[in-house]
Amino acid sequence: MLKQPLDLARCRILVSNDDGINAPGLKILVKVARALSRDVWVVAPEAEQSGAAHSLTLRRPLQVRRIGPRRFAVDGTPTDCVLVAINHLVTGRKPDLVLSGINRGANLGEDVTYSGTIAAAMEATLLGIPAIALSQLRNGQNVRWQTAEHHAPKVIRRLTSFAWGPDVLMNVNFPNLPAQQVKAARMVKQGRRSSSIEVLPISDPVGRKYLWVGDFTTDETVQIDTDLAATGDGAIAVTPLHLDLTDHRTLRRLKGEWR
Repeated sequence: MLKQPLDLARCRILVSNDDGINAPGLKILVKVARALSRDVWVVAPEAEQSGAAHSLTLRRPLQVRRIGPRRFAVDGTPTDCVLVAINHLVTGRKPDLVLSGINRGANLGEDVTYSGTIAAAMEATLLGIPAIALSQLRNGQNVRWQTAEHHAPKVIRRLTSFAWGPDVLMNVNFPNLPAQQVKAARMVKQGRRSSSIEVLPISDPVGRKYLWVGDFTTDETVQIDTDLAATGDGAIAVTPLHLDLTDHRTLRRLKGEWR
C-alpha cells in the first residue's frame, strides 16, 4: 500500500532481486535508486534464484554476508532477502520503498506466479511497504539494459506520486527496444499466453536421460490490453497486482448456491 505520495529524496529504499547479488540488472537498479535517494540499502540472494516464486527457506539457517555499507548477500530466496532485510538488517527505520529487479527477462502474464522478482515485491507488500518490480525483456542473451536504466527513474517517480490501494504491488516491464524507440507506459492487466512452457528431453555426454524445463514457446497473448500485448507493441507495461487471489464472483455464487 502507498497511502500518500513519496518524497523520494527523503526515502529509504531497499533494493533486491532474484538474479543474485552480482547481477547486472541489480547494479543498474542500485544506480537508479541512488539517483532518487541517498539512503539506499541492497539485500539480494547470494546466487541466482529465478523461478523461486514466493518461497521461504524453512529447513536450514540462513547465512548473511556483508559486502559493504548497507549491502548484503543472503544464501536464500528473494522472499528471504526482503524478510531478513526489513526485520533484521535494515536498522534504524524500515524502508519506505522496495525496488525489485531489474530482472533479466520478462515478468509478464503467467511469469508472475513463478517469479522471484515479483515475490520480493510481494513480501514487501505483505510487510506493509510499497514495492515495485521491474524487468527488462530480452532477445536470447541480448539484454537492452540501457532501456530500463533510461526509463526506470521516470516510471518510479510517476508511480510513487499517487496513493495505491491496500495489498497492491506494481509490476513494470520494459520492452526489448532501444530506449528512444520505447512507447509511453500503458496501464494494463496481467495477460495469458497462447502457448505453454516447454519440457525438453535431453541427454548428458554419457547418454543419461533428463528433462529440462524451458520457456514459453511464444509471448503471443490471448487478450488485448494486457502486459504481453503492451510490450509486444513496444510500450512499457505497468500492471498493479493484488495479493488477494480470491475470485469474489465465484465466492458470491458459492455462498448463494452451497446447501
